[in-house]
Amino acid sequence: MPGLPSCRKTLPHAGLAGCALALTFTLAGCTMGPDFARPSPTAPDDWTSWSSADESLRARVDSEGKLPAEWWRALGDPVLDQLQEEALQASPDLQTAALHFAQARVQRSTVAAQHGPDIGASGAVSRQRQSEYGAGVRMIDAIGGDRSALVDFLSEPFTLYQAGFDASWEPDLWGRVRRSIEAADAGVAQQAALYDLARLSVASELARSYIELRTTQRQIRLLREDLSALEGRLRILEAMVRGGVVDHLDLERQRTEVAANKAQLPDLLAREGAGINQIALLLGEPPGALRELLVSKPKEGQAPESPLPDLSLGLPSEAALRRPDIRAAEARLHQATASIGVAQAELYPSIRLGARFGYESYLSGEFADWGSRSWSVAPSFSLPLFDQGRRRSVVHLRELEQQEAAVNYQQTVLKAWQEIDDALSAYTAEQQRMRQLTMRERSAREAYELAQARYDGGVIDFIGVLDSQRAYLQARRDLAVSEGRLATRYVMINKAVGNAPAVQSSLP
Repeated sequence: MPGLPSCRKTLPHAGLAGCALALTFTLAGCTMGPDFARPSPTAPDDWTSWSSADESLRARVDSEGKLPAEWWRALGDPVLDQLQEEALQASPDLQTAALHFAQARVQRSTVAAQHGPDIGASGAVSRQRQSEYGAGVRMIDAIGGDRSALVDFLSEPFTLYQAGFDASWEPDLWGRVRRSIEAADAGVAQQAALYDLARLSVASELARSYIELRTTQRQIRLLREDLSALEGRLRILEAMVRGGVVDHLDLERQRTEVAANKAQLPDLLAREGAGINQIALLLGEPPGALRELLVSKPKEGQAPESPLPDLSLGLPSEAALRRPDIRAAEARLHQATASIGVAQAELYPSIRLGARFGYESYLSGEFADWGSRSWSVAPSFSLPLFDQGRRRSVVHLRELEQQEAAVNYQQTVLKAWQEIDDALSAYTAEQQRMRQLTMRERSAREAYELAQARYDGGVIDFIGVLDSQRAYLQARRDLAVSEGRLATRYVMINKAVGNAPAVQSSLP
């Protein structure tokens, strides 16, 4: 090949082993393939410049600090804190991601082992007999003489004792092993990022499922309170009908309202059970294992207007680097780039240096004698000449995979900013919606109380009471749903900016 030194001209008296060593040291340090250049993810200057939402939905974000790693504690629920600690230890999804990370580290160690020589020891004791007509006695027939005596001696059974050491080493002439280690390191980084992504996903999914469960339970509690009030009113109307104060029409209307509200309870109870099962699945528990813990009632009272902390997300560029999926995409691009060098190195010749030293004897008493020693030095040279373009096709394939990884990286960055923008807009929209629903609930309560007083005074009929009652009950339930949805939006913001919880235990 052009550019390679001539071994015979370099070391004319060194022999084959010296020629191989000369070529090895001459080519040492050569590395094929492109070097990886870490991409800088694009990011806006501030949190509101990249947004598709209306101006009224631009979130107020502090760029000086960042949200705490244990962001779920801002919800102020000790049960959720306990579940998060258990999930980060026992989640099957998290255990799977940790095992993938451990496999990547072992794979890296396996690849790195190719840098050093292979050394082994062997030993054997065998009982043998040669054929009287085998290849070993062919020379006797050619020479002539007393064939019978010689053949009897050679074919007599004997014991052969062997022991020795073998060593072989393939110099990394073209950087194949170096690029393989680089790719393996990138694989470890990718699995580490995916492990962070798994922790973030588990924490986010658990918080979301828990908030939805508590919202459902609050709806159940509100519905039962409403049913209790409606049934109490029903009993009063029944008494008034018996006393002839009112006719049956108001009574039947109240019975219809009670039945309509009771019909909503079974579906809410089924949603409560499904929510408990979802949380149990995230923790690797069987159905029903967490019911005793999770059937406690939600906190009484209305949530304050601003129950969650201010959004301190740090600089936008830092958030992009913090997201685990972006780090995983970058590592995948690094791995694909290094794999090109591995494939290109296969196009060039390889040298393997081998040596053996040992003892061999058919006499047990002479086995340790210096004269029983045997040794060999065996350098080998391999040059690919023609494989119908297979190796070059592999190089082209690796280049295409690198291009795919680069496109995937850019797509991951764009998707990240889409999720961040959507999460911030949804959070701000839900804040505004909850403020309006709070005002609606307050007004509906006052309207219901006023309608009840006017009905008792004979000013209006029972239709007005039912309408105002129905509006008040619906306003209470809508406000409860909005409070839960706002907490869920807070969870999605932490997930969108890659706010993964801290590692609670060492990886395997």
